[in-house]
Amino acid sequence: MKSAVETLNPTRVRLTVEVPFEELKASLDAAYKKINQQVTVKGFRQGKIPARVIDQRFGRGAVLEEAVNDALPKFYTEAVNEADLNPLGQPEVDITELKDGELLAFTAEVDIRPALEIPDYSGIEVTVDAVEVSDEDIEKSLEQLRDRFATTSPVERAAAEGDIVTVDLEAKVDGEVLEDGVATGVDYTIGSGQLLDGIDEAVTGLEAGGTATFTSELKGGSAEGKEAEVTVVVTAVKARELPELDDDFAQLASEFDTLEELRADSEKRLGRMKKYDQATQAQEKVLEELLKLVEVPMPEKLLEDEVNTRKHNLEHHQLGQMGLDLAKYLEIQGKSAEDFDAELKEQAEKGIKTQFVLDEIVNKEKLSVGQEELTEHLMRRAQSSGMSPDQFAQAVVEGGQVPMLVGEVARGKALATVVEAATVKDTNGEVVDLDDEDETADTAPATTETAEAAEEKTEA
Repeated sequence: MKSAVETLNPTRVRLTVEVPFEELKASLDAAYKKINQQVTVKGFRQGKIPARVIDQRFGRGAVLEEAVNDALPKFYTEAVNEADLNPLGQPEVDITELKDGELLAFTAEVDIRPALEIPDYSGIEVTVDAVEVSDEDIEKSLEQLRDRFATTSPVERAAAEGDIVTVDLEAKVDGEVLEDGVATGVDYTIGSGQLLDGIDEAVTGLEAGGTATFTSELKGGSAEGKEAEVTVVVTAVKARELPELDDDFAQLASEFDTLEELRADSEKRLGRMKKYDQATQAQEKVLEELLKLVEVPMPEKLLEDEVNTRKHNLEHHQLGQMGLDLAKYLEIQGKSAEDFDAELKEQAEKGIKTQFVLDEIVNKEKLSVGQEELTEHLMRRAQSSGMSPDQFAQAVVEGGQVPMLVGEVARGKALATVVEAATVKDTNGEVVDLDDEDETADTAPATTETAEAAEEKTEA
């Protein structure tokens, strides 16, 4: 076999391959054997039909077609390996010559990973938010905890913001009550904004037994998007009572005996969270600066496929689960179809560029992935998918996705290497040590997730 490579552009090549006919012998034998099992000829047992009879009855062309289809992947792979290429996606193959008994010639055009020059990234410098826990942060955290332990009790007074009202609802469009426009015994917290626009104003000031009517645009159901006349009847008013913020509450809501101990733990916990957020912010900003340093030619076919995949997943999976179509989604987002397509393309380009650059750093720095690292990543992915680790691992193996997971971990390590080499300062001008011993949050998962978020699951 002879092959030659023609570079069409930095991300696409054309392979020209010539195969002497004798190298097709194994595929020809396999083609005769396959046809033998599929056809019957009077006077011959199935599987024992001579080749010349198959040629006479079914045509030599059918045999050649079967043999070539069988042989092409092997010869293509040999040509790719011989040229030391990194192909992306499936090739476009064109058989240019097929002479029975003499020669098979074909061309294969395919996108390839571009050759990248990774510059010195140790000069990258970014600024992140300082880790500062204010008294206001602590009080807000304690108030949220208080809210979780709130109790409710019926009151005989007019409903006010923050109260929970039990209501019956009836919606009419054009004077007709909708079949799905009646609901009874619905609990609603005034001011939460979780039901219909206008209901807060309608029920505020009403006592149990009070009625009001208001107009609102329906957010779902058979008349979604239409203006409806809604009648609301308040059947009960309940007030929320928050526990006193004292030592008794600390004992009720935590393992601590005093409010001061609870307050100190809240400060420590908020500090860990902000440190984790700071590390994630550093990774995102360092990645942005890294991508600015590297010129990455973009494979157009790969980009087109990635954009189409993202759009398909959004339309048929994510939006479908929310009961939306693309038109409604764009209306909610306030975007035109042109803006959406441009944004999708930009995201896809960034994802592909991120993967290419980080993969190149993996090779440059000779980074490897250990079994323990892979297992930890698998368990995190299983948790986020809602599956058990065993179920997720089985699905990964059966789907042939182990190399994908290895790539995710390796790219996370590549990004961590760049972050370690970069200078990260906070808004106070202090150099940030992302390996601070006081930081109990594991920043390695954050690094991996940052890389994944940038790629947005692009698999090149």
